[in-house]
Amino acid sequence: MAKCDFCKQKIGPGTGKKFIQKDGKILDFCSAKCERHVFKLKHKSRTTKWTDEYHKLKETGSHVIKEKAKKKTKKAKKSKRRK
Repeated sequence: MAKCDFCKQKIGPGTGKKFIQKDGKILDFCSAKCERHVFKLKHKSRTTKWTDEYHKLKETGSHVIKEKAKKKTKKAKKSKRRK
C-alpha cells in the first residue's frame, strides 16, 4: 500500500492519484485536498494542522494526549491513597 506524500495516510487500492513530475519523481495523493495543498496552495505538511507529520512534529497526536491523560489519572489516584 502506498502512502500519501502530503498527509502520510495509507491509500487504499483503487483510490487516490499518482502524479509523475518531469524529473521522474512519483507523488501519491489520497485526495484532491492533499493535491491542492501541495501544488496550488504550496503548503508544507509539517505546518498544516490536520496532517500526521504536524502532529508527530508538535507531539500533539491523539496517542500522546491519551498517554498524558493516563499519567495524570495515575498521579491523582496515588495522591488519594496517601491521604
